[in-house]
Amino acid sequence: AKATANFALLMTKRLTHTGSTLRPRPVEFKAGIARELEAKVWPLLAQRRVAPVMDMIFSLKDAWRAHERMEEGRHIGKIVLDIA
Repeated sequence: AKATANFALLMTKRLTHTGSTLRPRPVEFKAGIARELEAKVWPLLAQRRVAPVMDMIFSLKDAWRAHERMEEGRHIGKIVLDIA
């Protein structure tokens, strides 16, 4: 797949983009990663020792505000839509 990126924006915000694909890897390799996540990362999440950075939570009716915030680049972390 091809993608385009605005590297000037990445540099001005001092962002880092790292990517990888597991598609060509054997199933056993992917299963090993899943086991390690379950053993090492999930407990940290459960203990609240690590957590994703969340910027703001918007109701679904305010999804346009979430998009606006993201497009303006004012967010740091995840923008969440609450559909409850």
